[in-house]
Amino acid sequence: MDPRNTVVRLCTEGMAAEAAGRGEAAHAIFRRAWDAARDDYEACVAAHYLARHQPTPEDTAHWNRTCLELADRVGDDRVRPFYPSLHGALGRALLELGEHAEARAHFEAGAARLVDLPPGPYADWLRLRVADGLRATDPRPAAAPDPVRPLLERLCARADLASLALLLPPYLANLHGPADEERLTTALRMLHAERRLPEQDLTALADAIAARQPSAATT
Repeated sequence: MDPRNTVVRLCTEGMAAEAAGRGEAAHAIFRRAWDAARDDYEACVAAHYLARHQPTPEDTAHWNRTCLELADRVGDDRVRPFYPSLHGALGRALLELGEHAEARAHFEAGAARLVDLPPGPYADWLRLRVADGLRATDPRPAAAPDPVRPLLERLCARADLASLALLLPPYLANLHGPADEERLTTALRMLHAERRLPEQDLTALADAIAARQPSAATT
């Protein structure tokens, strides 16, 4: 985005006010950016930030939906990197309103557009947010307990940072595509192969591996 653009400059000022804890000032600046917008692209940028400072979940959803509609109207490469964040923000707003099915549709759309982001911390953070939304809106019944979650809780309680460093990234960022599922299974197998954890944890790892790939033998 062009930092000389009036709307972009105002949004940058609003973010600085937000970071300083001046929420009301940030909202006022983002509103000025919205009022200054001259086309759909500028309005999309302003709406994205204006949605962050709304008094009710309904208002937040409204501005996030408006932002997404404006991006669709722009429809060119300038807004392609926006979509993972736009879908994720609208999904979170809808989730807060209890609209789980529609929220999940947006989290799924956001997951599909993560490829439009360049690799880096922002893409990693947004991937985690989308994955969290997918977990929160999973429509499948919890037929069986997740053996990985209690294992992670025990590792956290013991501050086993080496094990957590291996398991947490593929677990928390899992979008449930084949590559992500394989990445998590590989991490489980690697940790199991070390044979350094207590027996309870080794059993949990074996159970998790078997549940994910029933026909495979644990290492």
